[in-house]
Amino acid sequence: MILSVPRVPPVPPVSPPALDADGIQRALRRVADEIAERHAPRCGPADLALVGIQTRGVEVARRLADHLAAAEGARPAFGTLDISLHRDDFRRRPPARTLRPTDLPFSLESRTVVLVDDVFFTGRTIRAAMDALADFGRPARLELAVLVDRGGRELPIRPDYVGRELPVPPPGRVLVRFAATDDSPDGVWVEPA
Repeated sequence: MILSVPRVPPVPPVSPPALDADGIQRALRRVADEIAERHAPRCGPADLALVGIQTRGVEVARRLADHLAAAEGARPAFGTLDISLHRDDFRRRPPARTLRPTDLPFSLESRTVVLVDDVFFTGRTIRAAMDALADFGRPARLELAVLVDRGGRELPIRPDYVGRELPVPPPGRVLVRFAATDDSPDGVWVEPA
């Protein structure tokens, strides 16, 4: 049994953001353009799916889908994925993780799936996402899009699409906040060591 304890998100630092709301929009528009260029003219729901990793990856994927719909005239299929039970540190973390919905209302077969997350760090989250996705089928192709790549790779996984590279050595952190998911304005903050 997994207990659900509400987690209060950390407050963004008072320092200026590395990316403000406009910077996030520009970065996501650039990523959407790269996805469209690689997959045109097949950006519609029958060929392409964006799957956001809970929690903030879902908001990034939703915004990418909006950009693709506006630019290409077709909205890709959209889904959400919770990886909590597939993490390799599942037994080491406190059991206070909240399970969030996985919603994949389409078949993965013969479709390009773009996994979407907010921050790419070690690659362990993406490895867990690939394991979780395998429970639902086998896509024709799997790609990765992230808003921020902060460096620090521990696994041989690399994003196909990156909104912004912000090298932040541990124990520094990258905080992404969206008005839609947090009590904060849109922004990306770097919290140095």
